[in-house]
Amino acid sequence: MELVESSDGVPPAAFRPRPPLSAVHAEPTPGGFDESGSCHCCSNGSSVASLGPGALTGYETLDAPPHYDFYANTEVFGRRRRFRPSLYQLRADPEVDSRPPLYEETTAAQMGGEGSSEEDEEEEQQKEPPPEPARFGWVQGVMIRCMLNIWGVILYLRLPWITAQAGIGLTWVIILLSSCITGITGLSTSAIATNGKVKGGGTYFLISRSLGPELGGSIGLIFAFANAVAVAMHTVGFAETVTDLMYENGAVMVDRVNDIRIIGIITVTCLLGISLAGMAWESKAQVLFFLVIMVSFVSYIVGTITPASPQKQAKGVFSYKADIFATNFVPGWRGPEGSFFGMFSIFFPSATGILAGANISGDLKNPTVAIPRGTLMAIFWTTISYLIISATIGACVLRDASGLLNDTLSVSSSTQGCEGLACLYGWDFTECISNNTCTYGISNYYQSMSLVSAFAPLITAGIFGATLSSALACLVSAPKVFQCLCKDKLYPLIGIFGKGYGKNDEPLRGYLLTYVIAACFILIAELNTIAPIISNFFLCSYSLINFSCFHASITNSPGWRPSFRFYSKWLSLLGAVVCVVIMFLLTWWAALIAFGVVFFLLGYTLYKKPAVNWGSSVQASSYNIALSQCVGLNHVEDHVKNYRPQCLVLTGPPSSRPALVDLVTCFTKDLSLMICGNVVTAGSSQSVVEKASGDSHVAWLNQRKVKSFYRGVVAAELRSGVNMLLQGAGLGRMKPNVLLMGFKKGCCGETPRAAHDYIGILHDAFDLQYGVCILRVKEGLDVSHPPQSEGNPGLDGRQESINTVSAPSRFQTTHTSPVPIGAEPQQSTVFQKRQGKKTIDVYWLSDDGGLTLLLPYLLTRRKRWARCKVRVFVGGEADKREEQREEVLALIKKFRLGFHDVEVLPDVYQNPRPASVHQFENMVGHFRLDPKQDSDSGPQRQQEEQWMISDQDLERNKAKSLRQIRLNEVLQDYSREAALVVITMPVGMRGVCPDALYLTWLDFLSHDLRPPVLLVRGNQENVLTFYCQ
Repeated sequence: MELVESSDGVPPAAFRPRPPLSAVHAEPTPGGFDESGSCHCCSNGSSVASLGPGALTGYETLDAPPHYDFYANTEVFGRRRRFRPSLYQLRADPEVDSRPPLYEETTAAQMGGEGSSEEDEEEEQQKEPPPEPARFGWVQGVMIRCMLNIWGVILYLRLPWITAQAGIGLTWVIILLSSCITGITGLSTSAIATNGKVKGGGTYFLISRSLGPELGGSIGLIFAFANAVAVAMHTVGFAETVTDLMYENGAVMVDRVNDIRIIGIITVTCLLGISLAGMAWESKAQVLFFLVIMVSFVSYIVGTITPASPQKQAKGVFSYKADIFATNFVPGWRGPEGSFFGMFSIFFPSATGILAGANISGDLKNPTVAIPRGTLMAIFWTTISYLIISATIGACVLRDASGLLNDTLSVSSSTQGCEGLACLYGWDFTECISNNTCTYGISNYYQSMSLVSAFAPLITAGIFGATLSSALACLVSAPKVFQCLCKDKLYPLIGIFGKGYGKNDEPLRGYLLTYVIAACFILIAELNTIAPIISNFFLCSYSLINFSCFHASITNSPGWRPSFRFYSKWLSLLGAVVCVVIMFLLTWWAALIAFGVVFFLLGYTLYKKPAVNWGSSVQASSYNIALSQCVGLNHVEDHVKNYRPQCLVLTGPPSSRPALVDLVTCFTKDLSLMICGNVVTAGSSQSVVEKASGDSHVAWLNQRKVKSFYRGVVAAELRSGVNMLLQGAGLGRMKPNVLLMGFKKGCCGETPRAAHDYIGILHDAFDLQYGVCILRVKEGLDVSHPPQSEGNPGLDGRQESINTVSAPSRFQTTHTSPVPIGAEPQQSTVFQKRQGKKTIDVYWLSDDGGLTLLLPYLLTRRKRWARCKVRVFVGGEADKREEQREEVLALIKKFRLGFHDVEVLPDVYQNPRPASVHQFENMVGHFRLDPKQDSDSGPQRQQEEQWMISDQDLERNKAKSLRQIRLNEVLQDYSREAALVVITMPVGMRGVCPDALYLTWLDFLSHDLRPPVLLVRGNQENVLTFYCQ
């Protein structure tokens, strides 16, 4: 191979593909990762970069050219499947990174594993390929099957009668309208079928993968049942024809009903035997039926051309006559069903059956080509056949005839007084026309096609072929659809019918179930009340297929890329609406039953929420709606009446602080936004990024039924990571406005730097106009107990620490953990229990805009807190106690919060006890500057001054310090038995109050209290109002 010279002096060897290290230093390891971490994707042990001369990109790289295997979910027999190299493999240094990160191990195992060998590959290649199952093309697999299912008894026994009622003109309108509906459905089916690889399951597969398991599952179940009952319908139609022939020849077994049952059971058993013999035999039988029907059509066309004998003329059959065509072109309504919609409701079921080919999609060679071509061609040719038969029968046969050879006009007799068109051809049917006793003619005799045919038994054979082929098609479709539904495990107790047998994966158990259902309905021998339900089930399927195509198109999802372009989303929507209308026009009560079954199964699936993800258009639509609503919020200004506490909760891994999660859930569930934030302060390796953004945390939240988002970030230190969350969390107006975090326990033993970082988070939140809440629980918040901390040394992993570093041995993503986090036991917390008749004590000592009052109100709207009594405590003067109480109570009543217990506490302004002051001084002592260093003006002292407390700082903030000490004493006296204490959080002034002193205030204010304490400070903007605008 000739190398290109480099103009910048780079040696040509640098452009050669690099051989894997295993080929130089050790034996090759085919597939998987070698010791250097390089990826081997080929069966001969070579790397991705050494796939052959055609795969080289011209420089030293592991990049692989595009390949089918990278996108396929299945393997090709006879060769090892290739895998695309990951970003880690492309970026890693093989001399340094000896092993891939944890998240890559699954990929490595898929790519062959380290234990595979060349001998194993040779044995695999020497194995015999599995036998290829029978696969059908678009003609035999789809077109013929659909045509046979569309043609039925109505074609032979009802189309002439419909032509007599509606006339040739309106009959063509009925045929074309029906074909338009089925044609639109065929276009929608073609679009869905060509939007990706289609597997077995037919109609159910198409709808479920497009609209999701909710609608797809319900339609799949009723569609399979409708096909099973349709087997009985077509079989009974065949049995009735055979019974009539037997009665004409004087052959009777028992009686008419039992004869139909016996013949029907025998027939469906024979059809079951053909189905169990395999798809190849079933397809051959369908071809045979198709040929029989075609022969019957030829016999009929020949009969229309052949001159009619006197016997046929007596029954109203003549050769082509323009007068007969003109007379039969206009309607001739008779009887209660004599209307356009009456005739349409009778004819439309004969146009159904277009999904017979799609229902065996798993047995087609190329479903994406066969389904559109075969379905549309079947609709076209069956429509042409219906139009031809209605026109020819209307041009050859009178509406009324007596069938008597004596009803002729002699040559000498006058036509005066003769009624009807037959008078022009020498026949007088006036008597039977006037008395409505005519037994022949297309208005009276259903077997008119037999009279016209050149050989009447061929029409009977055509009826047999149409009924048996339709029954056989339904007998095959029902198990195929039901098998796919069973494999998806959407409904209980049906999984055993999903097992397949043989090279074609035949659902033998499904065949037997369909046989049993069909046999039960055959034994009834009267399906006049059930037939409308089946037609409505089919129409319901057509409606959902059209709606699936429309819905997938309207969502504008990038994944909707059907190769079949000849469809319109608006036509699909029209087809869906028309199908629903026709359902009610056919039989309104049957339509209600069909929709009732669909909605019942839909509700069950929505309740169970099956764990499947098919990328349906419903998911795409949910995204579109959410995006549109979020963008729409940008056009609406915030209003205090619509204020909601949208919470950013610093939980770390949510499972490590369940109490914090549960409390915030009480504020936000079904009300507002909640985001669980996690800051990982370890290095920036890929495994750390995976740990921060792993799906395991979302799985834990879902299992706990917490409606929250999760956001993890990787940062050099905790404060910078929290700042990233404060500024970057949310979307548009759907962004947090309240920061909730756990209290930093053990702050007396912390370094001044750690206190500075913790308080710095509060100042950052206030700078960004956040409200801030701090939860302190006596038992501590952190239940993970990590062995040691990583990252920021100032924040250890003790209980109630704000450190959000994940323990690597405990919290991993679902891709790498041997036991998924969802399997871990859920920790119960005090906020999950019913609180009974306890109190929620609110210390509204400073006005922060009303957030201190709003959060307790939201708590009382939950069942577990509903029986709690809210007590509001405010500071005041002893001599104006009652007056101030009435003033605050009046203000709270205007807010309509329902709080009636207000108490004024004048003793909050008293001096604290000496013992409490001494305890506070001991807590502060850890952060105080050494007085001996006061004269030191070096840079070290200047840096420490912002973290430590000087005597001047204590003196300057003495009054506020004494107030926090006294407040703790008041809390001890009044709220020992409360369910929750909510208190307005004090604010430390920058440059006046050191961070360490501010942290000591918060610590002393809330320490030694049995109930949980929630420190709340709003952003000083109103969140409550008593105005209506």
